[in-house]
Amino acid sequence: MPAAAGSVGVLLNEHPAPGGRLVAEVVLNAPASLNALNLDMTRAIAPALRVWRTDERVACVLFTGAGERAFCAGGDIRALYRAVLKNRAAGRIADSYPFDFFEQEYRLDYLIHTYPKPVLALGQGLVMGGGLGILSAARFRLVTETSRLAYPELGIGLFPDAGGTWMLRNMPLALAAFLGCTGSLMNGADALAAGIATQAVPAAARGELLDGLRGIDYAGDASDAARIGALLDGMAAASLPEPQLDALPQSLGLDGSYAQVAGRIAAWAGASPWVDKGIAAMRRGCPTTIGILIEQLRRAPKLDLADCFRLEMILASRCAMGEDFPEGVRALLIDKDNRPRWRFASLEHLDPEHVLEHFRPPWPQNPLHDLEEDAR
Repeated sequence: MPAAAGSVGVLLNEHPAPGGRLVAEVVLNAPASLNALNLDMTRAIAPALRVWRTDERVACVLFTGAGERAFCAGGDIRALYRAVLKNRAAGRIADSYPFDFFEQEYRLDYLIHTYPKPVLALGQGLVMGGGLGILSAARFRLVTETSRLAYPELGIGLFPDAGGTWMLRNMPLALAAFLGCTGSLMNGADALAAGIATQAVPAAARGELLDGLRGIDYAGDASDAARIGALLDGMAAASLPEPQLDALPQSLGLDGSYAQVAGRIAAWAGASPWVDKGIAAMRRGCPTTIGILIEQLRRAPKLDLADCFRLEMILASRCAMGEDFPEGVRALLIDKDNRPRWRFASLEHLDPEHVLEHFRPPWPQNPLHDLEEDAR
């Protein structure tokens, strides 16, 4: 059994199942921070997954989050912020934490995406950023009536990452652009409609889910996924809120300037209060993030899964070296004045060259160049 890692915010459990099989469980165990993902947590989870991958007794892996408020509300933004400020003050990379974190997070996400055994993630409560990265990588992506999901990076000068490029490219373009450009919160019904989630279960059924997984007579082959699917289909239906995505138009063009694309989204005002709230957030958000998101959507159709993560490694590194990310965190979490001073005051002032610079590798070789080999 992998070593327990509770001291770094992760619990690693192995639950017995019939025939000597095991159900492995990863519990994100930092409820005070809404189970925010940090570097130590990724370094605890990935080795466990590699051990379980080759352990013939392990039939499946379940990801859960401690507490009721969140599965995982994102990465440890404060830790990233401190390291970015240290680097800016030194005028060089004095603290590699941001780059190490993004690399290990993306390696973990890719490992889950390509895992040879069924992976389930129970996305109760808040599911954002790194949490959405784990959820979206799982084979069975479960939501509940409490689930609230979002790509909220607009508010802190980052971009939809942790596999966000892959997930968004597989949605209808208008939906992907709206979610990325507005950071709008989705409920469980929205997540199902968008293809982010695969099933819904009641929030109170967490224990029932684990008990059910422990009761399956696994075969240790590809047929186990069907057994898990049958278990989920047989659970009580979750009472989900009404979907909000139906108010969105079905099409959107990405041609023209970033301001023109955002203007098409803004023209949807009046479609619903949810849409209007998203448009208001877009107008307050980081113009550079909107530019990056539009470029992501333009380039994503030509990328495979590994290349999506390699692109995100470039973007994340550039954001960690820029000024919008620390300013966004300052305004939201540090000073809490909610008045970020973005580098560009509006999309109309946004320099396209500044956006494109984020897509240029800052090193001779991408740290994720061996991603496929590393996940084997």
